[in-house]
Order: sequence, then C-alpha cells, then structure tokens
Amino acid sequence: MSLPCLTAARRFDANAHRPFLIGAEQVGWIRERDVPLLARWPDVFEIDRTGVTLVAAFNTVDLRSAALASVIGALAADGRIPGWRDETYAIRNAFDAPPLAYIERAASRFFGTMTYAVHLNGVVEYADGGAPQMWIARRSDTKATDPGMLDNVVAGGIGWGFGVAETIVKECWEEAGIPEEIASRAVAGRTAHVLQSLPEGTQAEQVFIYDLALPADFAPRNQDGEVGEHRLARIDEVARWIEEGALTVDASLATLDCLLRRRWIDEDACAGIDPLFVPPTLA
Repeated sequence: MSLPCLTAARRFDANAHRPFLIGAEQVGWIRERDVPLLARWPDVFEIDRTGVTLVAAFNTVDLRSAALASVIGALAADGRIPGWRDETYAIRNAFDAPPLAYIERAASRFFGTMTYAVHLNGVVEYADGGAPQMWIARRSDTKATDPGMLDNVVAGGIGWGFGVAETIVKECWEEAGIPEEIASRAVAGRTAHVLQSLPEGTQAEQVFIYDLALPADFAPRNQDGEVGEHRLARIDEVARWIEEGALTVDASLATLDCLLRRRWIDEDACAGIDPLFVPPTLA
C-alpha cells in the first residue's frame, strides 16, 4: 500500500528554514525566503545566521503578543499571510504549557509555530453484522487550506481557551450537525505529529485523533459552510482514497490510525507509520 501521506507528513528541510525563538526556546521555523521580510522590524526581531529571535525587551505575554500582532497585520496587508481567520492561537510547545504569546491563527504557519487539532473518525457499525463504514467529508472549495480535498467527518484546530473535549463538541456540531450527547462519546486514539512545508509556511501540528460511533440512521449535515458534502464509504474505498492522496495528510493519518487500531487493514501494509504516532495523553 503506497502512502503519500507518510512522506508529506515529514516533508520538511530544516536547512531551508531558520529557527524562530522566544528567549532561548525555539518555538517555530521561518523559511529562509521569508526572513528578509522581518528585517523591516529591527525593534522586534534580532536576526542572524542561527535564527530569528524576538527582542528580549518583550518580556511578557502581552508585550510579545502586541509586538507580533503589529508585524502580522502588516504582513497580512501585504499578502504574505493569507487566510485570515480572526481566531487566536497560543504559541506553546506543549498543549498544556503556558502561552508565550498569542497570534492570529493564519500567522502560525508563517512562523512555523506548534498548533493543535482534533480529527474525528465517524464510524458506523451495523447490528446485523454488515461491514463497517466510515463517514468522510469533502472540504468546501472555499477553504483557505486544502480546498475540495477529502477529510475526516469532523476536524478542526484548537483555538486558545478551548480544550480537546470542548473542541470536539463544537466542531461536531459546526461541521456535521452531531449533537453533544453523541459527540461526548468520542473515544481517544493516538496523537499524530506532522511537520511539513506548505505554500503558506510550515505546519508543525499535533493531531489528537478520536473515533466516534455514529448511529446507522444518522447522516451528517454541515452547519458552517466549511464542508461541501459527506460520504458514507466502505473501508476499501477509504483505504484507496488514502493511497491516492485524495484525503488531506492529517485526515489520512487519523483514518489510518483508526483502521490499524481496529485491524481493518493489514499492519504490514503501513510500514513506517508508527513513528508518527504516540499514545493518547489527553482526555
């Protein structure tokens, strides 16, 4: 089984980037071609061959956030940061770590900072013993990232102030019309780690994977316009879409985790996938 998602999830050349640091802590990666853009703000960034460091005078979360916000606003106005979301992400290298600063979500890939997301596999198993199936979403053609690609039935970034469980409930309703009483039954799988270069910058992301058993008579209905359609698919169809690269990288990893854990596909067909995953650590 050819798995382009495994290659893509680690398609990253550190030599084409410079570390982005706050104090002595590396918090991101900035592409070499983008580094000169930051030279406009010598009062905000110290730039040398080893990295780009936020000036030490910005020594509180509020000061760092304000300094970065002015830069991000200017870069967005110049078209260097696309897909403005009006969502706040925290710069933090671990999900439960205190934030070092807050930034607009769209800027996270320009600076290559760690982000966090939930992906939920919608599984349908039949009481009569029929073959299990999975609900798969197709992203809206107007999405800022991966427009038109296939995705998990529910997937979303975790904004500042939201926990994993809260995000699952919120995204389940917005993306698939799944009520809270069903969404709250989601069961944790593993966590996938993605580090890949994209047109807008670097995706450094931890993806918390969950499975949700959906009733056989339930059909997802998108509420927020971010999903073009939902498809109820056989396991062999889903495996083929992963092999063809029709699913996003994140969704491919989340779906593979589900298929492997449930032994719906052969582990030998997925050699090399295990280093991308760790067991669940968050409820």
